[in-house]
Amino acid sequence: MKRLEKDESLCVGCHQCEYACAEAYYKTFDPAYACIRIEDGELDGKYHSTIHICNQCGKCSEVCNTCVIQPNPKGVYMLKKKECVGCLMCVGFCPEQVMVQSDDRQEPSKCIACGICAKVCPTGAIRIVED
Repeated sequence: MKRLEKDESLCVGCHQCEYACAEAYYKTFDPAYACIRIEDGELDGKYHSTIHICNQCGKCSEVCNTCVIQPNPKGVYMLKKKECVGCLMCVGFCPEQVMVQSDDRQEPSKCIACGICAKVCPTGAIRIVED
């Protein structure tokens, strides 16, 4: 199974992963389009980033009433965008809140474990693994 892993203790909150994802798939430098989310905050009085990534749990597939989200042979859940009806159930039920839906498109987007975010991460806080 191909998926992303995270180590939040290494994240410095640079958001390069979000920018790289949005640029690769939407040709925009807007992190709102990224299928990864970095949430900046504090934990015990110290700077802390929470990394929200798709862990290929399949919750999106379970709630998809048109069955257009299915795992590929590597275990990555893929969305057939041309067949999606845009009900956005998957967006609402994603436990990591990384199913992305932009106002200019009917269908959402999801992480396909391509590893672009991991390649640009300067600290190794995000990495691609295969089980």
